Amino acid sequence: MNRLTREKRAAILGMMAEGMSIRSIVRLTGASKNTIVKLLVDAGQAFSAYQDQALRNLPCKRLQLDEIWSFVYAKEANAPAAKKAMGEAGDIWTWTAICADTKLIPSWIVGHRDTDAAKAFVADLAGRLVGRAQVTSDGHKPYLEAVEGVFGNDIDYAMLVKHYAAPKPEHEARRRYSPTECIATDKRAITGHPDPRHISTGYAERQNLSMRMGMRRFTRLTNAFSKKVENHAHAISIYFMHYNFVRIHRTLRCTPAMAAGVTTKLWELADLVKILEDWEISRKVV
Repeated sequence: MNRLTREKRAAILGMMAEGMSIRSIVRLTGASKNTIVKLLVDAGQAFSAYQDQALRNLPCKRLQLDEIWSFVYAKEANAPAAKKAMGEAGDIWTWTAICADTKLIPSWIVGHRDTDAAKAFVADLAGRLVGRAQVTSDGHKPYLEAVEGVFGNDIDYAMLVKHYAAPKPEHEARRRYSPTECIATDKRAITGHPDPRHISTGYAERQNLSMRMGMRRFTRLTNAFSKKVENHAHAISIYFMHYNFVRIHRTLRCTPAMAAGVTTKLWELADLVKILEDWEISRKVV
């Protein structure tokens, strides 16, 4: 296998971060599919390891939590029983936390939408924060046990519960992948003294939309879905690495990592390649 140049690696990583499909990258760059998939896997692992270390002792004070649905290999109803049992097919959820002030994504996890995943996600987030924070989630019940078990009383936690209109048969086809109209919201203080003005999941939901529009694997009603859970997670790792460190947020006029004090400079795609190369060297040493 021919090794890609730094410039070509940077270009391909940029295409991945912008959500292009593997086959589209093959057509545009001339690199083989196997080479690009290997880069996806290596970069995903390298960027996960780097962010796991870099996103620590964060000063985030207002965080919003949410989950976004996708599927791997086949939708839940059509997935082979054997692959479902191994966790290799069916519904997959990406749990994300976003800082309302810096727009940083300090924590995410790929898994099921159950209590175990909620506990792992909240525990990972808690290990990255310094000081007391206000956290808002939607009304998904596993958050209750997860937040209480991880934070105890050392948090200001609230739920934003949404109430939806009853579905109408004539609208069923049109709303296929969307809930019915939201007719009311209920702000519920769960722990501590959360500020009612900041009980919101708006930034988290907008981030979900960015993921849905920016990553081909999350696009509905196409054949662009992930075929392997591992590659799905690697693609998300690359996306968040680019989002946190390279992509300038229009409102902040800097990257989320700069706003949060994680880095003092604006990164380029070449910096991502350097992270990957350092990771590859460390693997060889080990």
